[in-house]
Amino acid sequence: MSESDVATSPYLSLRRAVRPAILAHGLLAADQQRAGTLAAECEDLLFLTRELLKAAGRARLLDAGPGLPDSPEAGRDSPDSRSGGGHGGGHGGGDRAAQFLEAYAEAGLLWAKVVGSSLALAGALIDRGDWEDVRRLASFLADAGEASAAADLRIRLGNAVWKTHRERLESISNTMPPAAIGPAINALRAVLREEFPDRNREVNRFLAPLASAIHACMKNQGVDIPYSSRVEHIATGGVAKYPDIVTISLDELAAEFEGLCG
Repeated sequence: MSESDVATSPYLSLRRAVRPAILAHGLLAADQQRAGTLAAECEDLLFLTRELLKAAGRARLLDAGPGLPDSPEAGRDSPDSRSGGGHGGGHGGGDRAAQFLEAYAEAGLLWAKVVGSSLALAGALIDRGDWEDVRRLASFLADAGEASAAADLRIRLGNAVWKTHRERLESISNTMPPAAIGPAINALRAVLREEFPDRNREVNRFLAPLASAIHACMKNQGVDIPYSSRVEHIATGGVAKYPDIVTISLDELAAEFEGLCG
């Protein structure tokens, strides 16, 4: 099977297909006493991956075996197929083609189940707060050509991270004490690491009050604010219309706070 065939049939690519199973096996191996939903999802994923590889293997063997036409249609109306001559041997070639299609279809359906099982495992990991493993699963799915499933998973993760930090984010104000500024910056950075709809715009609305609090901290501590500082500019809403630069703006505020008030 050529590299182009593998690229269009990710469930027949060994290295791609086993990546979620590698993660599942690692989770189980890390804690033999792990019980409940996570263990069940890991076992299901390992089983489905094993069955997928069997079906993919059968398809490859049939594809490489003698007597298989280049495609099911290729020999259907050829003289050899009608007369039973040629290397396919009449019904033998058709039987092998049918077996190949059946194995290929089975592999495809099993790949769909592997993807579904990976998403179920990701849900259990999100509930546990194992976010790095969820990111790894999303990357595996994206690399295997499942861009939509990977995107949906990243959105679910982003919503979970937002929910975790929501209370801290909602407490951001221009009057918050210096001790609350560092944790607020960390919460915003955690949210920006993920992907979900309107992420930048949602984070951007916290920058002005955060910058105001940092500016007040600087003034209270008698810090000589450098001419190049953008804290006051951000505090007055100078970047409110530019959500695409929210990460840069947050990094600038963090640098100002950590360098002058930290």
